[in-house]
Amino acid sequence: QVQLVESGGGRVQPGGSLSVSCAASGNIFSIYAMGWYRQASGKQREPVATITSGGSTNYADSVKGRFTISRDNAKNMVFLQMNSLKPEDTAVYYCYGQMTVTTDRSIRSYWGQGTQVTVSS
Repeated sequence: QVQLVESGGGRVQPGGSLSVSCAASGNIFSIYAMGWYRQASGKQREPVATITSGGSTNYADSVKGRFTISRDNAKNMVFLQMNSLKPEDTAVYYCYGQMTVTTDRSIRSYWGQGTQVTVSS
């Protein structure tokens, strides 16, 4: 069984910074891409940033230049540093990982439970 647990998040004023982290654990065999999605109230979940096992990154246009994704392969963790936050960044942020487990070599996506980020004055 695989678990992804997010930490961080919270409330910050516009223009401020916040970081979120996600740790994957369980019977993991290999992790490929990891990343973050977000879902604002009343809206569909949307991709925010992705990072491959080799460190290549991809960002949504709305966060380019403000957010930075990174990962620690040894610890099975992914991070999202968010700067110059705007009210429209308010959402529940979900981490995910594409991975294989020891009992099944099919590549599947696993998700965290989400963490709230609120940008408000």
